[in-house]
Amino acid sequence: MSIALTEQAANRARAFLAKQPQAQGLRLGVRNTGCSGYMYVVQLADRIDPDDQVFDSQGVKVVVSAKNLPILDGMEVDYGKEGLNEGFRFRNPNAKDTCGCGESFSA
Repeated sequence: MSIALTEQAANRARAFLAKQPQAQGLRLGVRNTGCSGYMYVVQLADRIDPDDQVFDSQGVKVVVSAKNLPILDGMEVDYGKEGLNEGFRFRNPNAKDTCGCGESFSA
């Protein structure tokens, strides 16, 4: 089981974490929404729960709940800027399809 951050994603996560010293890592998850079923959620992890899995990627703690792990296992998270848009980008081997707008996916 693994979750990996690219160097760009790790740098961005470190910048967020530096502004929130109480945060213990970057929490990745999914929620039910959108036209395809799931949407990625990226938050700072203020705590690590007993059912969380913690990965170290590029020196950043990545926290994923046991419930979300089957959907996110093997994912690589990147960060980039394209035109006026910037943000995290997800390469998820478990995503079977994405919606036309690219905001949600099915697993």
